[in-house]
Amino acid sequence: MTPLDLHDAELTTPQLVILDMVAEDKADAAGQLAARLHQAGRVTDLEGFLAQVNSREHQMATGLPGGVGVPHARSEFVEQTSIAVGVTRYGHSLDFGAQDGPATLVLLIATPAASFSEHLEVLATLARSLFKENFRESLRRAHDAEVISELINSSLVFFDH
Repeated sequence: MTPLDLHDAELTTPQLVILDMVAEDKADAAGQLAARLHQAGRVTDLEGFLAQVNSREHQMATGLPGGVGVPHARSEFVEQTSIAVGVTRYGHSLDFGAQDGPATLVLLIATPAASFSEHLEVLATLARSLFKENFRESLRRAHDAEVISELINSSLVFFDH
């Protein structure tokens, strides 16, 4: 798949955004987000994909500074590179192992097993955006799935070249 093909298929859509998310823990959060990817036909085997996400979580914490969790996996069960986004309910947060505390933004990144460089590129680009406080705050304050998906997609404009 060339980068331009990927740009045509949006990385996230309003259907892949959960507002006011409440989850028991990071595995539950990943499960809720993965279910959205599965419903959208972007993940073929929900249980298989989640097992890979959770196994990745056990290898290394995926919390970023500023209250962000970025669970992710490359998987044969992923049809197209996708990002599902959860913004937690006010006052609710989840421990993703970041040193500065729990997460109120969770972005589940799913990439096809064969797309190794693409996986790293999406992770790196998204992380650069998420390190900016104004970007994180825009996501938290949006309260609108359409706006959130637009913010995420436009932060990954490197695909459009």
